[in-house]
Amino acid sequence: MSQTVKTSSQNCDAEVSLLPDSVDVPKRPTPLPKIQVAILLLACVIEPIAAQSILPYINQLVSELDIIGGDTRKVGYYAGLIESLFFVTEALTVLHWSRVSDRVGRKPVLLLGTFGLCLSMLCFGLSRTFWGLVLSRCITGALNGNIGVTKSMMGELTDATNRAQGFALLPMIWCIGVMLGPVIGGSLSRPQDQFPRLFAASFWGDYPYFLPSLVAAMFVILTFIMILLFLREVTTPHSEDYGAIKRRCGLPESSELDGPVPLKSLLVPKVLLPIACYGSIAVLEIAMCALQPLFYSTPIKDGGLGFTPATIGFWMSSLGVANGMIQAFFFAPLISKLGPKTLFRIGHAAFALIFGLFPVIHMIARTSGIVWSIWALLSCQLFLTVIQNMSFSCVFLYVTASAPNQKALGAVNGLSQTTASTARAIGPALATSMFAYSVEHNLLGGYAVYFVMISITLATAQLGAMLPVEPGK
Repeated sequence: MSQTVKTSSQNCDAEVSLLPDSVDVPKRPTPLPKIQVAILLLACVIEPIAAQSILPYINQLVSELDIIGGDTRKVGYYAGLIESLFFVTEALTVLHWSRVSDRVGRKPVLLLGTFGLCLSMLCFGLSRTFWGLVLSRCITGALNGNIGVTKSMMGELTDATNRAQGFALLPMIWCIGVMLGPVIGGSLSRPQDQFPRLFAASFWGDYPYFLPSLVAAMFVILTFIMILLFLREVTTPHSEDYGAIKRRCGLPESSELDGPVPLKSLLVPKVLLPIACYGSIAVLEIAMCALQPLFYSTPIKDGGLGFTPATIGFWMSSLGVANGMIQAFFFAPLISKLGPKTLFRIGHAAFALIFGLFPVIHMIARTSGIVWSIWALLSCQLFLTVIQNMSFSCVFLYVTASAPNQKALGAVNGLSQTTASTARAIGPALATSMFAYSVEHNLLGGYAVYFVMISITLATAQLGAMLPVEPGK
């Protein structure tokens, strides 16, 4: 008899986990579906690998295209434009793909986005003109609905008891991609210079940046196969099924899952505030990511540190390692102790210190060269970057919890990703162009770009203060 009662209780626990999070039901922590989450994380990791793999050499590649007239101070204009175009085209299409995924399922959209990423990486490696690089980045953005769909699917694979655990994995896996991408780009670019015996053929001299693009594309192909063969669509019961579940488990029937909602009904403060917070940290983060390799590669006399692509790749990979380890061991305890709102605000505030360290580091390099204090300050900047990265996990919780029902989850994530992609489209071109203009015209000693980014950080801090203490409230 006791065994029967126990089995019945377990069945109700399993069925209750299917109910919308808005139903106020005490729940035990639900184990994550490991295989499905692992495939989803694999779909997430290929994007930073592809994006970050070009950063160690993009400025050198632009300087070799004979479009800057030998003036290295102008590299930032073109490099920033190439980096931004992906986000411009993504901003124009990501909401469409997210809403399509609400209708046809997540898996077809993920497969199409993965295919587009593979195609664009191969095109990027074979491009030897500025417009070829531009076209390849536009292909990636136009076909890329993955970033919004993966967040929607993570929301569907989790419930209120394990959602923080699931979303904490997204920045962690992004960090792994951030770690691997620069290693691939920094160590495999110009292979004839580094491995002359293995890459003696003239092809590698004509296309010196194809090898890192090819390796990144191979990761994407592997992910495409895994999604195709093993990823299952997340099925949710129809609204009438919820009544049966609640009656069987003795729960009130006052709450039910509604159908898809019109897009205009999502334009309410509960949804728009988390999206605005996401957009604010997205523009700051992408500006920082664009400035870092440019700052590292630019000669000291022109406002940078003069690092080689290999050194840039190593240092940016160190950031990925540190980020992944700290997120893995400290994010869950910190969000439990501080709460998502406080942790988000701390991460947001870290941007001001990160941007403030750039001019300090350069002033030391200009007067004393690359000394030990440079590496100490770069390490401090790296640690602050890890702290700011935690703000993304926090804001994902708010965005997911703001959806009125599960069938609107794709649209909400599409809106948030459209906002973030628009911000990220502006960020690289804005930051790198301001860097080039500041140096070229010696504005505030060449450091005007950093003061502008600090001002943007302070101006958007109020958004975090307006968030509710608990997501979804």
